[in-house]
Amino acid sequence: MDSKSKILIAGESWTVHSIHQKGFDSFTTTEYAEGVKWLKDALDSGGYDIEYQPAHVAATDFPSTLEELNIYDCVVLSDIGTNTLLLHPETFGSSRALPNRLEVIADYVRHGGGLVMIGGYLTFQGIDAKARYRGTPVEDVLPVIIDSLDDRSEQPQGIKPVVVDVNHPIVRGIETEWPILLGYNRVTPKDDSSLIVTVGQDPLVVASSIDKGRSVAFTSDCGPHWAPPAFVEWIGYAKLWQQIIGWASGN
Repeated sequence: MDSKSKILIAGESWTVHSIHQKGFDSFTTTEYAEGVKWLKDALDSGGYDIEYQPAHVAATDFPSTLEELNIYDCVVLSDIGTNTLLLHPETFGSSRALPNRLEVIADYVRHGGGLVMIGGYLTFQGIDAKARYRGTPVEDVLPVIIDSLDDRSEQPQGIKPVVVDVNHPIVRGIETEWPILLGYNRVTPKDDSSLIVTVGQDPLVVASSIDKGRSVAFTSDCGPHWAPPAFVEWIGYAKLWQQIIGWASGN
């Protein structure tokens, strides 16, 4: 793996605004949180050069041209819906025409870039189908077909991943037992993709070459809540993500 590989991670952040009602009186609190810690630590330990854009930063700063994206070896979209990438504040608030960043991502992959989509409530199709990646240029360069409806599969009892392609570079050398996950997004592998890991009857890790580039779908979470403590603390966690990003980057 090239120690200078540059990776862009977008998403994995949220704000919670709570109303506290105490009898007649109420007050509000607002909390900001990020779920990227485990993924970032795993990639840092593998020598990757990481740029992280929380969702509210990606709304304005995510690259708008192929030239801007081409400085990265791989782009990771995790729990960030299409609206954040489509509706730049200057488009939404000032009616300014700007590039379609979903089209830019697709061009980037076809010209040799790497793309990884990580599952969550606002990736693939997402909760109440609000992520809305189905039918977009990004779906065209993913290794999976996205459901048209709310695609979450909640598994509160826990579901264990099963490696079905032990020879694929993404899972090579990961010989420990995989911990359970608590949910994932349901997708369908495309005919020309490689199904590597499953959960129940559904895919967990799917990979494919797209023209000159590569893409990977990881349909569960890289952190809580779908990835419980046992998963993010698993001895194989860092190696898994290093190899997912490495393969997508062409290393």
